[in-house]
Amino acid sequence: GEEGTYRRIPEVLDCWFESGSMPYAQLHYPFENQEIFKEGFPAEFIAEGLDQTRGWFYTLTVLSAALFDKPAFKNVIVNGMVLAGDGKKMSKRLRNYTPPDELIETFGADALRLFLINSGLVRAEELRFTDDGVKDMVRRALLPWYNSFKFFSTYAKVDGWKIDGLASHEIAVDADGSFAFAATESENILDQWLMSKMQTLIKNVNHEMQNYRLYNVVPELFAFIEDLTNWYIRLNRRRFWEEGMSEDKNAAYSTLYTALETISRLMAPFAPFLSDIIYQELKTFGGKTEESVHLCSYPEAIEDLINPILETAVGRMQQVVLLGRQKRIQEVVKVKTPLKLLKIIHQDKQLLDEMKKLEEFIKIELNVKLVEYMTNESEFVSLSAKPNLPVLGKKLGKDMGSFKPLIESLSSQEVQKIEDGGKVTLKGVDFDQTEILVFRNPKAGTAAVTNRFITIDMNCTLDQDLIDEGLAREMVNRIQKARKDSNFNVADRIEVTIHTSQALSKVFEKFQGYISAETLMVKGTVSDKAIAESIVCEIDEDKFEIFVKKI
Repeated sequence: GEEGTYRRIPEVLDCWFESGSMPYAQLHYPFENQEIFKEGFPAEFIAEGLDQTRGWFYTLTVLSAALFDKPAFKNVIVNGMVLAGDGKKMSKRLRNYTPPDELIETFGADALRLFLINSGLVRAEELRFTDDGVKDMVRRALLPWYNSFKFFSTYAKVDGWKIDGLASHEIAVDADGSFAFAATESENILDQWLMSKMQTLIKNVNHEMQNYRLYNVVPELFAFIEDLTNWYIRLNRRRFWEEGMSEDKNAAYSTLYTALETISRLMAPFAPFLSDIIYQELKTFGGKTEESVHLCSYPEAIEDLINPILETAVGRMQQVVLLGRQKRIQEVVKVKTPLKLLKIIHQDKQLLDEMKKLEEFIKIELNVKLVEYMTNESEFVSLSAKPNLPVLGKKLGKDMGSFKPLIESLSSQEVQKIEDGGKVTLKGVDFDQTEILVFRNPKAGTAAVTNRFITIDMNCTLDQDLIDEGLAREMVNRIQKARKDSNFNVADRIEVTIHTSQALSKVFEKFQGYISAETLMVKGTVSDKAIAESIVCEIDEDKFEIFVKKI
């Protein structure tokens, strides 16, 4: 076009002062909008990068203090800098990063968003960005969450289950019209536990968000998804497999539906796409629903459903199961081999009483016949202490040498006090659990395993009966697999012929009743000759040939 004439404009005051006057300038204050300005000032929060400390953050504060004698904002979220994986600046020329659109294409926008919210970036720390972090969000959060929904929808469709089919007294409807299944209606202790965990999650997420601590939300979600998939669903699978629709099965569906529907609403700001996909799918099971999860109101905790002692008891049950598995690995005893006795040891009798309600789950998970509960922890474990040198070095300086032997000779009772969050006083100086490291050692002559939550004692000595019962369980496993490979129906009765070693043949005959009950075997025969068209597998190095026939 035509060549224009360039004119110099008058000097500009430091342009940061213009951006710093944004709260007033954007409303043309004080010339108009005085009421609107007063309502929205100071701002609830501002968010910018770390480089704005001397720029925008500073001038906003200086101007606001000068004009109104108060700060311009109540909270500030300072974002750190994103660097490439090699610690250098991200550079288009060097291509030292994967472009965001490719990342989103591969892992989804939710995974990228969760990864960034969960990183040090929202705590003003720098981040060396790698694709692995994004991939990890898919593995740890998004996939298990989606799989728990798939588990629910697969069975609920088969059963034709609907949320509306529930009796009205079983549903507490939130103010926003979404359902909160009243867990008190369910007799099942794990239903009550999941609903309690759900409300605790809602309470914690709301609390962290009110305080602008974004980085604390994703860990809370991880913990809940772990509880939902690896504990609630895994321990309750049989309830969904039952024939027909019992009250207990209805309670299981309602509890799982409520958990999934609530997570969708709770996670909508953090994983907006998967939240809405699951929410839309859940609509097929009835209930009062919005067009999108993003039009629902945010969940608020129903405090009455929170049961802290039950949450602690299930947490301890989880620890017992983990310790028991660890003990079996140490002693090289297979999970399928039953053990006679598990002792659970903790000083708090009330907690042990609550754990008794979970005994059936513990027996199944650890394959033990009998569980005993004891409070005499000192007979199984000795506690010892050592100074936490990096922390105490700063506090005690050159006196460290004289305190070290005193700390190391503390009595079990005193160490217990520190482990429980208390303090001990030595030569007039107080010490707490951040300054003294506690070590727990099983006592000689016991079969104890311990951590800071609980102690168990599990005798892994095997007699022939236990070994044989373990082998019978292996046989059940192989016969079930053979049923599946032969495409039999769940309810089909079968005839089984086996050909194997003499020892295994004896076990097969000894445990006929148990094997029949587990596999719907009506007749079991041992053949002394190899069987044509059999399915061949192994049990403990021995060849195990199976032939299954439908009756």
